[in-house]
Amino acid sequence: MTGPFIAREMVLQCPACARIYASEALLRLVASRCNVAYDVLVFVGQALFRRHRTTEEVRIELAARNVRLSASEVGYLGRKFVTYLAVGHRQATPRIRQAMTLAGGYILHIDATHEGEAPALMTGMDSLSQIVLANVKLPSEHADHIVPFLQGLVSDYGNPRACVHDMGVGILKAVAKVFPGIRDFVCHFHFLRDIGKDFLEPAYSVLRKRLCSHAISSRLHALVREARQHISEQSSDPALLAKAIQTADPPQDKRLLSLTSTYLLALWCLHGKHSGDGYGFPFDRPLLEFAQRMLELNNCLPEFLNLFPISDRRENRDLLKLTREVSDVAKDVELCQAVKELCWRSQVFDRLRKAMRIAAPNLGNGLNDEATTEAMSTIRQGVEQFRRNLEKDAKLADDPLSGKMARQIDKYGDKLFPDPIEVATPNGTVTIYPQRTNNILEQFFRGVRRGHRRKTGNDSMCRVLRRCWPIRPW
Repeated sequence: MTGPFIAREMVLQCPACARIYASEALLRLVASRCNVAYDVLVFVGQALFRRHRTTEEVRIELAARNVRLSASEVGYLGRKFVTYLAVGHRQATPRIRQAMTLAGGYILHIDATHEGEAPALMTGMDSLSQIVLANVKLPSEHADHIVPFLQGLVSDYGNPRACVHDMGVGILKAVAKVFPGIRDFVCHFHFLRDIGKDFLEPAYSVLRKRLCSHAISSRLHALVREARQHISEQSSDPALLAKAIQTADPPQDKRLLSLTSTYLLALWCLHGKHSGDGYGFPFDRPLLEFAQRMLELNNCLPEFLNLFPISDRRENRDLLKLTREVSDVAKDVELCQAVKELCWRSQVFDRLRKAMRIAAPNLGNGLNDEATTEAMSTIRQGVEQFRRNLEKDAKLADDPLSGKMARQIDKYGDKLFPDPIEVATPNGTVTIYPQRTNNILEQFFRGVRRGHRRKTGNDSMCRVLRRCWPIRPW
């Protein structure tokens, strides 16, 4: 990393056996038959795969250190770095296994990332040491492909103390086959997400279709643009008007009151589509919030219109147009029924979220939510009470989707509540607490995707998953 250098090597030959002895010191700096040192190789590898720099960025950083390499050489060194790293990880497997054994074993988290018809990148990670134990590209998440991967983990590291994963059919079958008798748990976040989708999606799909049929988002955006244009044409002091809006004071020019009201009310409706805590559907329901705001606005606008003189229809034309738009939506009977159904279904689903102490509203943790540290017995009691209420409530007892939710809770009940695991180690008894989410792997995959976007500017990894990391049999 200090730039090119010339080495003078003393080569010795044994007079008895004629064996040639090269310099060991030089081989620790530069590999045999190479002209790039190991420190440059490591710099390139870390720049590409840890700091997610492009090839050209790496070349510029090296040039500043008086090391000049071509783009193809940087790419070659990156592939060489990954190869060395894989070999080093394989060679370190016995030491990793020994370290995990001394710590009481390992908790295996399993998940895969994939896009479309591209192969899946399956990964196994120990949540205690936070070491990626293995990953491999698989044609799909079918059990027949996952079983050899899990068998390879057993061969390298032994049986885990417990497994944590999502509710994928392939993973469930593979874990049951490879790890019989091992404690097996499903991620609470994935469980809630799947059960919530089944419970809310039918009504949410109807709402989505009805909103699309009205093209209301496009109409409101157009109305916002028109109101903004009219305000700019009629306002003599935009800064003063902006200050009045921020302080919620009426503008000095009363003619602008109708325009600014139209602009702000339409924006308020549209902002409902961006509501939520970052969990995604079904935890966040932005279309429901959007529809509720329009229905609320429809109830308030007639009274609001009475504040303006009827003779000034020209001045109020934008506000009247907003009234017609939301009125058309409010007259859609199917849409209103979907909103009403979603409201009570959302309340039921949120009660289950509260019982499981995860993905709670208004926390702002998004997908990084690690759930509360509530005692597992308390969570179990809350879920069991929720399950009993599904049968006691007459409305829910007759609802097919509520019945499906109850069956899902019964099916995965034993896999939801991990108890602490007492393990005897050379250093004494250790208590291991399995994580109740698979968030550690979800964050790992999101990091991989962020790095990919940083290097390529492309959000899709489909092409990378197809062309890189050749499928590796175990």
